[in-house]
Amino acid sequence: MTSIKWVVTLAAFAIAGTSAASAQGTLRIGMTASDIPLTTGQTDQGGEGMRFMGYTVYDGLINWDLSSFDKPSDIVPGLATSYGADPTDPARTRWIFKIREGVKFHDGSEFDAEAAVWNFDKLLKTDSPQYDQRQSAQGRSRIPSVASYKAVDKYTFEIITKSPDATLPYQLAWIMMSSPAQWEKLGKSWDAFAKTPSGTGPWKLTLFAPRERAEMVPNKDYWDKTRVPKLDKLVLLPLPEPNARVAALRAGQVDWIEAPAPDAVASLKSAGFKIVINAYPHNWTWHLSRAEGSPWNDIRVRKAANLAVDREGMKELLSGLMIPAEGFMPPGHQWFGKPTFTLKYDPTEAKKLLREAGYGPDKPLTLKALISPSGSGQMQPLPMNEFIQQNLAEVGIKVDFEVVEWNQLINLWRAGATDPSAKGGQSLNFTYFIQVPFTAFIRHMQCNLKAPTGTNWGHYCDPDMDRLLDQVRNAFDPEQQTAVLQKVHEKFVNDALFLMVTHDVNARALSPKVKNFVQAKNWFQDFSPITMGD
Repeated sequence: MTSIKWVVTLAAFAIAGTSAASAQGTLRIGMTASDIPLTTGQTDQGGEGMRFMGYTVYDGLINWDLSSFDKPSDIVPGLATSYGADPTDPARTRWIFKIREGVKFHDGSEFDAEAAVWNFDKLLKTDSPQYDQRQSAQGRSRIPSVASYKAVDKYTFEIITKSPDATLPYQLAWIMMSSPAQWEKLGKSWDAFAKTPSGTGPWKLTLFAPRERAEMVPNKDYWDKTRVPKLDKLVLLPLPEPNARVAALRAGQVDWIEAPAPDAVASLKSAGFKIVINAYPHNWTWHLSRAEGSPWNDIRVRKAANLAVDREGMKELLSGLMIPAEGFMPPGHQWFGKPTFTLKYDPTEAKKLLREAGYGPDKPLTLKALISPSGSGQMQPLPMNEFIQQNLAEVGIKVDFEVVEWNQLINLWRAGATDPSAKGGQSLNFTYFIQVPFTAFIRHMQCNLKAPTGTNWGHYCDPDMDRLLDQVRNAFDPEQQTAVLQKVHEKFVNDALFLMVTHDVNARALSPKVKNFVQAKNWFQDFSPITMGD
C-alpha cells in the first residue's frame, strides 16, 4: 500500500499547484486512476483511460454517439463516413470503409487509408517499425476478428475477417488513430510521442506529467464542428482514493470527481454539489477461474456464492448508488432473456449447495480473490469486496484477498488465471463494459480466446457456448442476433458463470459551476458541450 499513498501525495501536490491558477472555462477532473492514462492512442487504465485520453485526443474509424442521456448509446461513423460488409462477397468476410476526406491530425498531416493501415500495423504487425508493445497489449485483444487489412485507394480501407463477424464495427470503436507523421517527426519514438501526441480528436494534449496531471485544449479545427469543445482547458488529475477525491472537490481544487465515496453523497448534495447518475451497460463481478482444480468448476459452488451475496445490503452500503444484479446484463436489457436461476439472497440454500459439493465445517472452502483498491468502473472495490467476503464467510466460504493496483490487475486479467502472476487466485474482481456483443459475452467465454490469446481470463470452454457465440457472429439481422444473445445470457445466468453482484450507475460529483454536461448511457462521455459558470 505504500506506493498507493505515494501516488495520492503526488496527485494532491499537483492539485495544490492548480487551485490558484484555475480560470473561467477550465474543468479539473479527479480520476479514480492512479496515473495518467497512456497518451499514445491505445490507452491503458481500462475504460476510464479511453474516456479521458482515448475519445478526447483521438478518434476511431467508428465512434460512439454520446449526445443523449435517455437513449442507449450506439456507434456512429467516425473517421469512416460509411462502412459495412461487402454485399458482393459470398464469404461475408470483406468489409469496406470509406474514409472521411479532409480530416487533419493535430500536427496538420492528413488522415487517409494508408494512415489507417499504419495504425493497425502498430498493434498487429510485430515486425513493423511502428509496432508498439504497450499499445498492442491494449488494442490487439479488442479486434480478434481481423485477419488482414489494406488501403484500396486513398480513401477506401478494407478489412478481411477470419470468419463472418457481424460484431466487427463494435470492435473497431476501440481502435484509436495516431499520427504517422508526428511519430516520424519525433524520431520514431513512442516515448517522445507520448509527451506531444497527435490524434484527430476534439482535444489536443498540451501537458503530460506522469502520475501528476495532464492538460488539454480544444482542437478548434476538429472535423465535427458540433463537437468542438467550449471549455478553454481540460485538466486530469489522478486521485485513486475516494475520500481524497471528495476532499479535493470540497476544497475547490477540482470541479468534478469520478465515483464519490458513498458515505459522502448526502453531505455533498447538501453543500450544493451535483450527484449525477445514469444507468449504463456495465457490471461489477467476480470473474471465476475454470482452470483445472478450481472449486468454481462445480456449478453448486458457483450458485452457492451467488445466493450468498446480499445485494440489497450492498446497495445500502453504497447509499443507493447501484442496481442489484439479476444477471450479467442489467434488468430489462434487450438481451436478458428468461433465465431460470434467480439471483436472490438465500444463505440457507447456499449452505445446502455447499454441503452437496462436499464442503462444510470439517472441510471449509478457502479461495483467493484478486482485487484492486480503485480503478475505472471498479466503484468502491475495497468496502464492496469486504462486504462480499463477509457474506461468503457466513455460508462457509473463506476468502483471502490479493490487493494490487488497478493497472496491474488489468495485466493479470490479460495474463489469465493459469499464469504464475495470478498467484493461485481463483477469482478476479473485474468490472465490464457490456454494451456490445463482443465485450459483453464473446471475449469472456470463447474457447479460442483463452488468455493470453484473448481475455477469457478464467479459461472457460464449453462447446455449447461456442456454438451460440458463432451464431451471434453470423447473425447480421439485428432481430436474429438479439434472439441468440438472449440464449447466451440465459446460459450465463443458469450456469452461474460469474459471481454477479451489481450494475454501476456511473456516479460522479460535480461542482455547481459545471454546466451543460449530458451524462450518456455509456462508459464513455463527451466533454465538448461542457462550460463553466459562476
